[in-house]
Amino acid sequence: MGFITVNEKDWEASSSKQREWMTYNTLQSIDERLKKLEKKPLVTNFYSLLGGILGGMLATLGLKRI
Repeated sequence: MGFITVNEKDWEASSSKQREWMTYNTLQSIDERLKKLEKKPLVTNFYSLLGGILGGMLATLGLKRI
């Protein structure tokens, strides 16, 4: 399953049953992508650490200028 995008024209032209399947497929796609992200805690933790370091540095620089 890939990333599903439905434009407004397709949504309006579809039946109620088709809309239910579009919604279901989109939720399944989101679930699969989240599961893949959750399997990579090292990468996520690394970016969290990097963001904390950069944020701390920028905050320190901002406080020195005040």
